[in-house]
Amino acid sequence: QAESFFHPVDHSVKARMPANGLKESEILKQYVANGDVVGICVSGGLDSKTVALRLRLAGVKVKCFTADIGQPDEEDINDIPKKMAPCGVETIIVDLKNEIAEGAYEAVAAQASYDGGYWQSTGIGRYVTARGLLQEMKKHGCTVLSHGATGRGNDQVRFERYVNVIDPKFKVYAPWRDPVLLEEFPGRTQMLEYLKKHGIGHQIVSQAAKRYSTDANICGLSNEAEDLESMQTPMTIVNPVMGVWPKDSPDKEEEVTLRFEKGRLTTLNGKKVTPLEAVRECNKLAGRNGIGLSQALENRILGTKSRGVYEAPGMVLLAHALECVYMAVLDRRATNLFRYLSSHVSDQIYDGRYFDPSTRAALNSIWQLAEPANGTVKLGLYRGHMNFLSLTDCPHTIYFEEDSSMEASGGLNPASSQGYLEVSSVEAKSMAKAGLIDSGSVWAKRQKLQ
Repeated sequence: QAESFFHPVDHSVKARMPANGLKESEILKQYVANGDVVGICVSGGLDSKTVALRLRLAGVKVKCFTADIGQPDEEDINDIPKKMAPCGVETIIVDLKNEIAEGAYEAVAAQASYDGGYWQSTGIGRYVTARGLLQEMKKHGCTVLSHGATGRGNDQVRFERYVNVIDPKFKVYAPWRDPVLLEEFPGRTQMLEYLKKHGIGHQIVSQAAKRYSTDANICGLSNEAEDLESMQTPMTIVNPVMGVWPKDSPDKEEEVTLRFEKGRLTTLNGKKVTPLEAVRECNKLAGRNGIGLSQALENRILGTKSRGVYEAPGMVLLAHALECVYMAVLDRRATNLFRYLSSHVSDQIYDGRYFDPSTRAALNSIWQLAEPANGTVKLGLYRGHMNFLSLTDCPHTIYFEEDSSMEASGGLNPASSQGYLEVSSVEAKSMAKAGLIDSGSVWAKRQKLQ
């Protein structure tokens, strides 16, 4: 039945002629000459249709692929092949939901959020997608991966680096860096006209209703571009997809209980869960209580800044609950080491370096530090807040009430601190005698020097 959606591919000379009279792409001509098969990463959108049709009519052998990574803004992933079919291409759906859920678990374990509390939904999604689609493309005889990333953003770096490190011999084609395609299709108007010329319809969501672009998967959702590029545009123009704004959430606290073993959620509200089940359910729980919405000016890989409004209700909930366990089981030096490793992993995921040696070493260390992270956390979710209620069944906690109490107890004897302070004072007095201490205002001193 699926074959009925596809038009026969015409590899005749006529089909290889420039589609609109402009010069031919030298890159595409080379692919035709080599007999390359181009696997295009598609979403069923305007860009995807335009590129797939343009390449096919240039005589390039084309197969399309889309990743099912639990996109919350996609009503039915099976609609994508139907949307692409009029372009005369076959589209293969690759189920990567379990893989991206595992990616979410690892990012949570590493507490690997980026600038402004952005939970790396796109960064995680790109390594899962690139790896999964590349493997599938090879099964179908593809020799080139084509992505739709622009020449200004992060995704071009991520896609191409991941292909390069996984298979250095596999080629990468970026249509929006191909001078010929850039000239032919400077904007949406030209793409729509091109599709219309070939009898293919496409409906664009009204820009009056949606004044920003969205990229989503089960980990979270990124809203950016268009109106959001102005710092005078409030983040509240965004209509949340994965939840609600805190003001629109219920005026009643909802309790949730999360059980962690070795830094991984194993039980949610008394029910054993897989990573995929956990992320899905946490998205619902946190989303309906107005949790996981943030705004950030993130530092892009290429050095520019990008503004985004992010949704990641499930990951925010999971990360906060796990942090409650980490605070109980990690000593001060382990915590400092963890923070350094976490920052490194965050940068590496963002930069498209998830498979790099330093990332793997850092993740190995993080999982080692997470070994004692066993505990049951109860939180109260209320209008964007996560109130700590209790931590129980945490056998490796190094928090002991007797030692920490400000009241008289059988724990640490306050008098025993005397020796520690006498030893500490030796260094303090030595620094003072050496003239190394400045007790004035640093700010005031800097102003006098200017």
